[in-house]
Amino acid sequence: MSETSSVHVIGAGPAGLMAAERLANAGLRVVVHERMPSVARKLLMAGRGGLNLTHSEPLDRFLSRYGAAQATATDWIATFTPDDLVAWVEGLGQPTFVGSSGRVFPRAMKASPLLRAWLARLEGLGVEVRTRSRWVGRRDGAWMFDTPEGERMERPDAVVLALGGASWPRLGSDGAWSGEVEALGATLSPFRAANAGFDVAWSPLFRERFAGRPVKGIALTHAGRTVRGEAMIAAYGIEGGAVYALSADLRRTLEREGRAELILDLKPDLTPARLAERLARPRGKASVSNHLRKTAGLDATAVALLREAGPPPEAAKSLAERIKALPLTLTGMQGLERAISSAGGVRLDALDERLMLKTAPGVFLAGEMLDWEAPTGGYLLQANFASGAAAARGVLDWLDSRGPAGQAVPPSSRSS
Repeated sequence: MSETSSVHVIGAGPAGLMAAERLANAGLRVVVHERMPSVARKLLMAGRGGLNLTHSEPLDRFLSRYGAAQATATDWIATFTPDDLVAWVEGLGQPTFVGSSGRVFPRAMKASPLLRAWLARLEGLGVEVRTRSRWVGRRDGAWMFDTPEGERMERPDAVVLALGGASWPRLGSDGAWSGEVEALGATLSPFRAANAGFDVAWSPLFRERFAGRPVKGIALTHAGRTVRGEAMIAAYGIEGGAVYALSADLRRTLEREGRAELILDLKPDLTPARLAERLARPRGKASVSNHLRKTAGLDATAVALLREAGPPPEAAKSLAERIKALPLTLTGMQGLERAISSAGGVRLDALDERLMLKTAPGVFLAGEMLDWEAPTGGYLLQANFASGAAAARGVLDWLDSRGPAGQAVPPSSRSS
Protein backbone atom coordinates (compact mmCIF):
# COMPACT_ATOMS: atom_id res chain seq x y z
CA MET A 1 0.00 0.00 0.00
CA SER A 2 1.38 3.37 -1.02
CA GLU A 3 1.70 6.04 1.64
CA THR A 4 -0.11 8.38 -0.74
CA SER A 5 -3.05 6.07 -1.43
CA SER A 6 -6.33 7.95 -1.58
CA VAL A 7 -9.78 6.69 -0.74
CA HIS A 8 -13.03 8.49 -1.47
CA VAL A 9 -16.03 7.78 0.75
CA ILE A 10 -19.40 8.52 -0.81
CA GLY A 11 -22.02 9.19 1.84
CA ALA A 12 -21.50 11.06 5.11
CA GLY A 13 -23.68 9.13 7.52
CA PRO A 14 -22.40 7.04 10.46
CA ALA A 15 -21.04 4.23 8.24
CA GLY A 16 -19.25 6.55 5.82
CA LEU A 17 -17.76 8.80 8.48
CA MET A 18 -16.57 5.81 10.52
CA ALA A 19 -14.88 4.36 7.43
CA ALA A 20 -13.27 7.75 6.79
CA GLU A 21 -11.93 7.98 10.33
CA ARG A 22 -10.46 4.48 10.26
CA LEU A 23 -8.82 5.07 6.87
CA ALA A 24 -7.40 8.45 7.85
CA ASN A 25 -6.00 6.97 11.05
CA ALA A 26 -4.17 4.47 8.85
CA GLY A 27 -2.46 7.33 7.02
CA LEU A 28 -4.51 7.43 3.83
CA ARG A 29 -5.74 10.57 2.10
CA VAL A 30 -9.53 10.53 2.52
CA VAL A 31 -12.22 12.58 0.81
CA VAL A 32 -15.86 12.29 1.86
CA HIS A 33 -18.65 13.22 -0.58
CA GLU A 34 -22.14 14.12 0.62
CA ARG A 35 -24.85 15.14 -1.82
CA MET A 36 -26.84 17.05 0.84
CA PRO A 37 -25.80 20.53 2.08
CA SER A 38 -24.72 19.07 5.45
CA VAL A 39 -23.61 15.71 6.80
CA ALA A 40 -25.25 13.04 8.95
CA ARG A 41 -28.77 14.44 8.75
CA LYS A 42 -30.37 11.14 9.65
CA LEU A 43 -28.10 10.79 12.69
CA LEU A 44 -29.18 14.22 13.86
CA MET A 45 -32.83 13.27 13.40
CA ALA A 46 -32.27 10.09 15.44
CA GLY A 47 -30.80 12.31 18.14
CA ARG A 48 -34.19 13.95 18.63
CA GLY A 49 -35.31 10.72 20.25
CA GLY A 50 -32.32 10.56 22.59
CA LEU A 51 -29.81 8.90 20.20
CA ASN A 52 -29.94 5.25 21.19
CA LEU A 53 -26.37 4.29 20.31
CA THR A 54 -26.25 0.60 21.17
CA HIS A 55 -27.47 -1.90 23.75
CA SER A 56 -25.80 -3.37 26.83
CA GLU A 57 -27.33 -6.87 26.63
CA PRO A 58 -25.06 -9.95 26.30
CA LEU A 59 -23.41 -10.13 22.90
CA ASP A 60 -24.97 -13.45 21.84
CA ARG A 61 -28.44 -12.04 22.40
CA PHE A 62 -27.45 -8.76 20.78
CA LEU A 63 -26.31 -10.50 17.61
CA SER A 64 -29.52 -12.53 17.37
CA ARG A 65 -31.40 -9.29 16.63
CA TYR A 66 -30.06 -9.23 13.06
CA GLY A 67 -32.14 -12.16 11.84
CA ALA A 68 -31.11 -13.49 8.44
CA ALA A 69 -28.08 -11.18 8.39
CA GLN A 70 -26.76 -12.35 11.77
CA ALA A 71 -23.62 -14.02 10.39
CA THR A 72 -22.64 -10.90 8.44
CA ALA A 73 -23.48 -8.55 11.30
CA THR A 74 -21.39 -10.72 13.61
CA ASP A 75 -18.36 -10.14 11.40
CA TRP A 76 -18.95 -6.39 11.36
CA ILE A 77 -19.50 -6.13 15.10
CA ALA A 78 -16.40 -8.18 15.82
CA THR A 79 -14.56 -5.23 14.26
CA PHE A 80 -16.40 -2.62 16.33
CA THR A 81 -18.26 -4.00 19.34
CA PRO A 82 -20.82 -2.25 21.55
CA ASP A 83 -18.05 -1.71 24.11
CA ASP A 84 -15.88 -0.21 21.37
CA LEU A 85 -18.69 2.13 20.37
CA VAL A 86 -19.19 3.34 23.93
CA ALA A 87 -15.44 3.92 24.34
CA TRP A 88 -15.34 5.78 21.01
CA VAL A 89 -18.24 8.06 21.97
CA GLU A 90 -16.69 8.82 25.34
CA GLY A 91 -13.36 9.43 23.60
CA LEU A 92 -15.13 12.24 21.75
CA GLY A 93 -15.96 13.83 25.11
CA GLN A 94 -19.55 12.55 25.25
CA PRO A 95 -20.29 10.54 28.43
CA THR A 96 -22.84 7.73 28.07
CA PHE A 97 -25.28 5.98 30.35
CA VAL A 98 -27.30 2.78 30.30
CA GLY A 99 -31.06 3.24 30.60
CA SER A 100 -33.42 1.00 32.53
CA SER A 101 -34.13 -0.96 29.34
CA GLY A 102 -30.42 -1.68 28.79
CA ARG A 103 -30.17 0.77 25.89
CA VAL A 104 -27.14 3.05 25.77
CA PHE A 105 -27.41 6.81 25.22
CA PRO A 106 -25.10 9.81 25.31
CA ARG A 107 -25.70 11.81 28.46
CA ALA A 108 -26.52 14.84 26.30
CA MET A 109 -29.42 12.81 24.80
CA LYS A 110 -28.83 14.31 21.36
CA ALA A 111 -26.51 13.86 18.40
CA SER A 112 -25.27 17.38 17.70
CA PRO A 113 -22.46 17.54 20.34
CA LEU A 114 -21.20 14.13 19.25
CA LEU A 115 -21.27 15.07 15.57
CA ARG A 116 -19.44 18.37 16.17
CA ALA A 117 -16.67 16.59 18.08
CA TRP A 118 -16.46 13.89 15.41
CA LEU A 119 -16.16 16.34 12.55
CA ALA A 120 -13.45 18.21 14.43
CA ARG A 121 -11.54 14.95 14.85
CA LEU A 122 -11.89 14.14 11.14
CA GLU A 123 -10.66 17.61 10.22
CA GLY A 124 -7.65 17.07 12.48
CA LEU A 125 -6.94 13.83 10.65
CA GLY A 126 -6.94 15.67 7.33
CA VAL A 127 -10.23 14.25 6.05
CA GLU A 128 -11.77 16.51 3.41
CA VAL A 129 -15.57 16.67 3.48
CA ARG A 130 -17.29 17.90 0.32
CA THR A 131 -20.99 18.65 0.65
CA ARG A 132 -23.29 19.11 -2.35
CA SER A 133 -21.11 16.58 -4.14
CA ARG A 134 -23.36 13.99 -5.75
CA TRP A 135 -21.96 10.85 -7.31
CA VAL A 136 -23.42 10.40 -10.81
CA GLY A 137 -21.64 7.27 -11.95
CA ARG A 138 -18.36 6.16 -13.54
CA ARG A 139 -16.92 7.12 -16.89
CA ASP A 140 -13.79 5.58 -18.41
CA GLY A 141 -12.77 4.28 -14.99
CA ALA A 142 -13.16 7.68 -13.30
CA TRP A 143 -15.71 8.57 -10.63
CA MET A 144 -17.94 11.48 -11.64
CA PHE A 145 -19.51 13.98 -9.25
CA ASP A 146 -22.01 16.75 -9.80
CA THR A 147 -20.97 19.77 -7.69
CA PRO A 148 -21.96 23.46 -7.52
CA GLU A 149 -18.82 24.18 -9.54
CA GLY A 150 -19.80 21.72 -12.25
CA GLU A 151 -18.91 18.11 -13.01
CA ARG A 152 -15.81 16.80 -11.26
CA MET A 153 -13.77 13.70 -12.08
CA GLU A 154 -11.83 11.69 -9.47
CA ARG A 155 -9.54 8.67 -9.70
CA PRO A 156 -9.05 7.38 -6.13
CA ASP A 157 -7.26 4.13 -5.33
CA ALA A 158 -10.39 2.76 -3.63
CA VAL A 159 -13.95 3.88 -2.92
CA VAL A 160 -16.30 3.21 -0.03
CA LEU A 161 -19.98 3.57 -0.89
CA ALA A 162 -22.10 4.36 2.18
CA LEU A 163 -25.12 5.84 0.43
CA GLY A 164 -27.85 4.96 2.91
CA GLY A 165 -31.06 3.07 2.38
CA ALA A 166 -34.42 4.45 1.30
CA SER A 167 -36.13 5.56 4.51
CA TRP A 168 -36.63 9.19 5.53
CA PRO A 169 -35.90 10.25 1.92
CA ARG A 170 -36.17 13.95 2.72
CA LEU A 171 -32.97 13.58 4.75
CA GLY A 172 -31.09 12.19 1.75
CA SER A 173 -31.60 8.42 1.92
CA ASP A 174 -33.82 7.86 -1.10
CA GLY A 175 -32.16 4.93 -2.87
CA ALA A 176 -31.66 7.06 -5.99
CA TRP A 177 -28.19 5.58 -6.35
CA SER A 178 -29.57 2.15 -7.31
CA GLY A 179 -28.93 2.51 -11.05
CA GLU A 180 -25.32 3.61 -10.61
CA VAL A 181 -24.60 0.72 -8.23
CA GLU A 182 -26.30 -1.80 -10.52
CA ALA A 183 -24.04 -0.51 -13.30
CA LEU A 184 -21.12 -1.69 -11.15
CA GLY A 185 -22.57 -5.20 -11.32
CA ALA A 186 -24.29 -5.28 -7.94
CA THR A 187 -27.54 -7.18 -7.42
CA LEU A 188 -30.22 -5.38 -5.39
CA SER A 189 -33.26 -6.52 -3.47
CA PRO A 190 -36.25 -4.13 -3.53
CA PHE A 191 -36.35 -1.59 -0.73
CA ARG A 192 -39.06 -2.13 1.88
CA ALA A 193 -40.01 -0.26 5.02
CA ALA A 194 -38.55 -1.50 8.30
CA ASN A 195 -39.21 -0.20 11.81
CA ALA A 196 -42.43 1.44 10.69
CA GLY A 197 -45.97 1.48 12.03
CA PHE A 198 -48.85 -0.73 10.87
CA ASP A 199 -52.35 0.15 9.77
CA VAL A 200 -55.34 -0.75 11.94
CA ALA A 201 -58.99 0.02 11.12
CA TRP A 202 -59.76 1.86 14.35
CA SER A 203 -63.27 3.06 15.03
CA PRO A 204 -63.62 6.83 14.50
CA LEU A 205 -64.24 7.43 18.22
CA PHE A 206 -61.18 5.44 19.29
CA ARG A 207 -58.99 7.19 16.72
CA GLU A 208 -60.18 10.61 17.81
CA ARG A 209 -59.75 10.02 21.53
CA PHE A 210 -56.63 7.85 21.73
CA ALA A 211 -54.31 8.66 18.81
CA GLY A 212 -50.99 9.69 20.32
CA ARG A 213 -51.51 7.72 23.54
CA PRO A 214 -48.95 5.11 24.68
CA VAL A 215 -49.75 1.57 25.74
CA LYS A 216 -47.08 0.68 28.30
CA GLY A 217 -45.92 -2.53 29.95
CA ILE A 218 -47.39 -4.89 27.37
CA ALA A 219 -46.25 -7.95 25.44
CA LEU A 220 -46.83 -8.40 21.71
CA THR A 221 -46.86 -11.76 19.95
CA HIS A 222 -46.78 -12.70 16.28
CA ALA A 223 -45.92 -16.03 14.67
CA GLY A 224 -44.89 -17.54 17.98
CA ARG A 225 -42.48 -14.72 18.90
CA THR A 226 -43.17 -12.46 21.88
CA VAL A 227 -41.66 -9.06 22.64
CA ARG A 228 -42.24 -6.95 25.72
CA GLY A 229 -42.20 -3.17 25.74
CA GLU A 230 -44.58 -0.43 24.75
CA ALA A 231 -46.48 0.74 21.72
CA MET A 232 -48.10 3.96 20.58
CA ILE A 233 -51.58 4.37 19.20
CA ALA A 234 -51.47 6.35 15.94
CA ALA A 235 -54.34 7.72 13.88
CA TYR A 236 -53.47 5.18 11.19
CA GLY A 237 -52.80 2.24 13.51
CA ILE A 238 -50.01 1.25 15.89
CA GLU A 239 -46.28 1.92 16.16
CA GLY A 240 -43.47 1.93 18.75
CA GLY A 241 -40.48 -0.09 19.88
CA ALA A 242 -42.26 -3.35 20.67
CA VAL A 243 -44.02 -3.23 17.29
CA TYR A 244 -40.77 -2.49 15.45
CA ALA A 245 -39.13 -5.53 17.06
CA LEU A 246 -41.67 -7.70 15.23
CA SER A 247 -41.89 -5.59 12.08
CA ALA A 248 -39.88 -7.87 9.79
CA ASP A 249 -42.11 -10.88 10.53
CA LEU A 250 -45.26 -8.77 10.39
CA ARG A 251 -44.24 -7.31 7.03
CA ARG A 252 -43.59 -10.75 5.58
CA THR A 253 -47.00 -11.98 6.75
CA LEU A 254 -48.68 -8.92 5.23
CA GLU A 255 -46.85 -9.47 1.93
CA ARG A 256 -47.91 -13.11 1.89
CA GLU A 257 -51.47 -12.92 3.23
CA GLY A 258 -52.57 -9.29 2.94
CA ARG A 259 -53.17 -9.01 6.68
CA ALA A 260 -51.43 -9.97 9.92
CA GLU A 261 -52.60 -10.66 13.45
CA LEU A 262 -50.83 -9.14 16.42
CA ILE A 263 -51.71 -10.47 19.87
CA LEU A 264 -51.51 -8.02 22.77
CA ASP A 265 -51.03 -9.14 26.35
CA LEU A 266 -52.05 -6.08 28.35
CA LYS A 267 -50.91 -7.57 31.69
CA PRO A 268 -47.91 -9.81 30.97
CA ASP A 269 -46.85 -9.98 34.63
CA LEU A 270 -50.08 -11.65 35.71
CA THR A 271 -51.07 -15.22 34.93
CA PRO A 272 -54.55 -15.74 33.48
CA ALA A 273 -55.65 -17.41 36.71
CA ARG A 274 -54.37 -14.61 38.93
CA LEU A 275 -55.90 -11.98 36.66
CA ALA A 276 -59.27 -13.80 36.64
CA GLU A 277 -59.16 -13.97 40.43
CA ARG A 278 -58.74 -10.19 40.62
CA LEU A 279 -61.43 -9.52 38.05
CA ALA A 280 -63.89 -11.72 39.99
CA ARG A 281 -63.93 -9.27 42.88
CA PRO A 282 -67.35 -7.67 43.38
CA ARG A 283 -67.78 -4.62 41.15
CA GLY A 284 -70.55 -3.00 43.13
CA LYS A 285 -71.56 0.33 41.60
CA ALA A 286 -68.22 0.87 39.84
CA SER A 287 -68.26 1.18 36.07
CA VAL A 288 -66.57 -1.49 33.99
CA SER A 289 -63.71 0.93 33.27
CA ASN A 290 -63.15 1.70 36.95
CA HIS A 291 -63.39 -1.97 37.85
CA LEU A 292 -60.72 -2.82 35.26
CA ARG A 293 -58.54 0.02 36.49
CA LYS A 294 -58.80 -1.00 40.16
CA THR A 295 -58.55 -4.76 39.79
CA ALA A 296 -56.32 -5.19 36.73
CA GLY A 297 -54.47 -1.89 36.61
CA LEU A 298 -55.65 -1.07 33.09
CA ASP A 299 -55.62 2.57 32.06
CA ALA A 300 -58.17 4.25 29.80
CA THR A 301 -56.26 3.42 26.61
CA ALA A 302 -56.02 -0.27 27.46
CA VAL A 303 -59.70 -0.42 28.34
CA ALA A 304 -60.58 1.27 25.06
CA LEU A 305 -58.48 -1.30 23.20
CA LEU A 306 -60.49 -4.03 24.88
CA ARG A 307 -63.73 -2.38 23.73
CA GLU A 308 -62.41 -2.12 20.15
CA ALA A 309 -62.55 -5.93 20.05
CA GLY A 310 -66.21 -5.89 21.14
CA PRO A 311 -68.06 -5.58 24.46
CA PRO A 312 -65.88 -6.95 27.30
CA PRO A 313 -67.04 -10.40 28.47
CA GLU A 314 -68.91 -10.51 31.78
CA ALA A 315 -67.26 -13.68 33.06
CA ALA A 316 -63.97 -13.01 34.85
CA LYS A 317 -62.21 -15.95 33.19
CA SER A 318 -63.22 -14.89 29.67
CA LEU A 319 -62.33 -11.26 30.39
CA ALA A 320 -58.90 -12.32 31.68
CA GLU A 321 -58.34 -14.35 28.52
CA ARG A 322 -59.12 -11.34 26.36
CA ILE A 323 -56.80 -9.08 28.37
CA LYS A 324 -54.03 -11.67 28.01
CA ALA A 325 -54.59 -12.30 24.29
CA LEU A 326 -56.23 -9.31 22.64
CA PRO A 327 -56.19 -9.78 18.84
CA LEU A 328 -55.36 -6.82 16.62
CA THR A 329 -55.68 -7.11 12.85
CA LEU A 330 -53.07 -5.22 10.84
CA THR A 331 -54.12 -4.34 7.32
CA GLY A 332 -51.00 -2.63 5.98
CA MET A 333 -47.65 -1.07 6.79
CA GLN A 334 -46.52 2.54 6.59
CA GLY A 335 -44.25 3.35 3.67
CA LEU A 336 -40.58 4.22 3.36
CA GLU A 337 -41.24 7.92 3.83
CA ARG A 338 -42.38 7.21 7.42
CA ALA A 339 -40.04 4.31 8.19
CA ILE A 340 -37.12 4.62 10.59
CA SER A 341 -35.04 2.29 8.43
CA SER A 342 -35.31 0.14 5.32
CA ALA A 343 -34.81 -3.47 4.35
CA GLY A 344 -33.52 -4.39 0.92
CA GLY A 345 -30.63 -2.88 -0.99
CA VAL A 346 -27.43 -4.44 -2.26
CA ARG A 347 -27.49 -8.17 -1.63
CA LEU A 348 -24.88 -9.38 0.84
CA ASP A 349 -23.83 -12.18 -1.50
CA ALA A 350 -22.71 -9.51 -4.00
CA LEU A 351 -19.79 -8.73 -1.64
CA ASP A 352 -16.74 -10.66 -0.58
CA GLU A 353 -15.66 -11.05 3.05
CA ARG A 354 -13.98 -7.61 2.90
CA LEU A 355 -17.27 -5.90 1.87
CA MET A 356 -15.83 -5.37 -1.61
CA LEU A 357 -18.12 -5.76 -4.61
CA LYS A 358 -17.19 -8.99 -6.36
CA THR A 359 -17.82 -7.30 -9.71
CA ALA A 360 -15.89 -4.08 -8.98
CA PRO A 361 -12.44 -4.43 -7.39
CA GLY A 362 -11.63 -1.55 -5.08
CA VAL A 363 -15.28 -0.66 -4.42
CA PHE A 364 -16.47 -1.34 -0.87
CA LEU A 365 -19.96 -0.94 0.60
CA ALA A 366 -21.22 -0.20 4.10
CA GLY A 367 -24.29 0.81 6.04
CA GLU A 368 -27.98 0.75 5.29
CA MET A 369 -27.55 0.51 1.52
CA LEU A 370 -26.85 -3.18 2.15
CA ASP A 371 -29.68 -5.72 2.50
CA TRP A 372 -29.97 -6.18 6.26
CA GLU A 373 -32.34 -4.93 8.92
CA ALA A 374 -32.61 -4.79 12.68
CA PRO A 375 -35.09 -3.42 15.20
CA THR A 376 -34.62 -0.15 17.01
CA GLY A 377 -32.97 -0.32 20.42
CA GLY A 378 -29.37 0.45 19.44
CA TYR A 379 -28.97 -2.30 16.86
CA LEU A 380 -29.31 -0.05 13.82
CA LEU A 381 -26.64 2.47 14.73
CA GLN A 382 -24.28 -0.20 16.06
CA ALA A 383 -24.34 -2.10 12.77
CA ASN A 384 -23.96 1.06 10.71
CA PHE A 385 -20.89 2.17 12.64
CA ALA A 386 -19.48 -1.35 12.65
CA SER A 387 -19.99 -1.90 8.93
CA GLY A 388 -18.07 1.31 8.24
CA ALA A 389 -15.21 0.06 10.37
CA ALA A 390 -15.34 -3.32 8.62
CA ALA A 391 -15.32 -1.72 5.17
CA ALA A 392 -12.28 0.36 6.14
CA ARG A 393 -10.52 -2.81 7.27
CA GLY A 394 -11.37 -4.36 3.91
CA VAL A 395 -9.97 -1.38 2.03
CA LEU A 396 -6.70 -1.52 3.95
CA ASP A 397 -6.38 -5.27 3.37
CA TRP A 398 -7.07 -4.88 -0.35
CA LEU A 399 -4.65 -1.99 -0.80
CA ASP A 400 -2.01 -3.90 1.12
CA SER A 401 -2.53 -6.95 -1.12
CA ARG A 402 -1.85 -4.84 -4.21
CA GLY A 403 1.56 -3.66 -3.02
CA PRO A 404 3.13 -0.20 -3.40
CA ALA A 405 2.97 -0.26 -7.18
CA GLY A 406 -0.63 -1.44 -7.35
CA GLN A 407 0.42 -4.99 -8.28
CA ALA A 408 -1.09 -8.04 -6.64
CA VAL A 409 1.11 -9.47 -3.89
CA PRO A 410 1.08 -13.24 -3.29
CA PRO A 411 -0.51 -14.03 0.08
CA SER A 412 2.66 -15.81 1.24
CA SER A 413 4.68 -12.60 0.93
CA ARG A 414 2.26 -10.30 2.76
CA SER A 415 3.03 -9.14 6.25
CA SER A 416 0.73 -10.40 8.98
